[in-house]
Amino acid sequence: MPPLSLYIHIPWCVQKCPYCDFNSHAIKEGIPEDAYVDALLHDLEQDLPLAGGRALQSIFIGGGTPSVFSAQSIARLLAGVRERIGFSDDIEITLEANPGTVEAAKFEGFAQGGVNRLSIGVQSLQKDKLNLLGRIHGPDEALKAAALAAQCGVRSFNLDLMHGLPNQRLEDALEDLKQAIACNPAHLSWYQLTIEPNTLFASKPPVLPDDDTLWAIQEAGHELLLAAGYRQYEISAYAKPGFEARHNLNYWRFGDYLGIGCGAHGKLTQEGGEILRTVKVRHPKGYLDPSRDFMDQLNKVEAEDLPFEYFMNRLRLFEDVPKAEFEARTGLPLAEAQVLLADAVKRGMMVETDSHWQVTEQGHRYLNQLLASFL
Repeated sequence: MPPLSLYIHIPWCVQKCPYCDFNSHAIKEGIPEDAYVDALLHDLEQDLPLAGGRALQSIFIGGGTPSVFSAQSIARLLAGVRERIGFSDDIEITLEANPGTVEAAKFEGFAQGGVNRLSIGVQSLQKDKLNLLGRIHGPDEALKAAALAAQCGVRSFNLDLMHGLPNQRLEDALEDLKQAIACNPAHLSWYQLTIEPNTLFASKPPVLPDDDTLWAIQEAGHELLLAAGYRQYEISAYAKPGFEARHNLNYWRFGDYLGIGCGAHGKLTQEGGEILRTVKVRHPKGYLDPSRDFMDQLNKVEAEDLPFEYFMNRLRLFEDVPKAEFEARTGLPLAEAQVLLADAVKRGMMVETDSHWQVTEQGHRYLNQLLASFL
C-alpha cells in the first residue's frame, strides 16, 4: 500500500486574488471556526474506512488562507486528527500562511499546536507587483513573516514566489528571488504566473512578459538558486538537501491522501488494488449543512486512465521513475507503460534503463507534449 497523507482545506481568505482559481471565499461576516473544525473531524471519521489502517506520513492545511484561523482552532483540529488516526514518528505538518502582520504573529501558536512547517505566500517582494496581484500585504510584512517563521519553532518554512508577473523585467524577477534567498528558507516554490479560467485576470488579462523574457527569467533564476545551495526537485520547487516537501512528494509519487474540507480531493488505494478518487462538497454553506453528506463524488479510477494519472504526477519530479513503482502504484503490467513511453524515448524526451525511466532536459522543457502521449 502507498504512503498515506492528509489534505485539509480551509476555504476562507481576507479577499480573493485576481489570479486565484482555488476554492476560496472572501470573509464577509466572520468565520465559523468551531463549527468548521467539528465538521472536518466528522468528515475524517467518515473517510477512515478508506484509509486501510495506515498512519499519516504528512498533513497539509491549505486554502484559502488557513492562517486566518486562530492558533487554538488549528491546535484543536490537529489534536482531533491525532485522536482518530495514527501519526508516523517524523510526520510533516504544513500550514499555509499569509504574510500579513496579524497572521504572522500567530506563528508561534501554530508551532505549539503541532505545525512543524509553514508555507508563506509571499508571491513578490515589490510593492507595485503585490498591488497588481491583489495582495493585501507589503514587502516589509513579507520579510517580517519570513523572519518570524525562522524563529517560531517550526522545523522549516517555505516561501511561495511567482515570476512572469505583469510588466515584470528580468532584473525585477531576480531581485525578488535574491531577497527571498536572503531570508534563508529551506524550501522555495518558484512558479510562473498563469492565467486560469474563471478568474478576474481571465476576464481582464494583464500584460505579461513575452516568451523570451520568461525564458531568460527561468534560466537566470535557476542558476541563482543552484548557486545558493538549492536543488530543483520538481518543476516549480527548489529545496536545500533533505528539506523537500514530503507531502508534495507523496502527491507526485502517486501516493495516497485523504482530503477533508470544502472541495477537498482524495486518492485512496484499497486492499484489492482498486483506486478511488473522492471530492467533498465545495461550498462552505453546503459543507456545514448537517442534512448533507460531506462526500460529493466517489469514483473508481479505471485501468485505462491509470498510466496517464501516474505519469502526469510522476513526471513533474526530476528524480528517476522506478519501474517497480509503476507496477506497485497502478497494479498494471510494466509492458503497458513501455508501449506508451516508446515514442518519448525515441524522441529523446526520456531515457530508459533496466530499472527506471528518467525525463531528459528536453522532456522537462516540453512536459505538456510528453504528457499528451498518454492521452
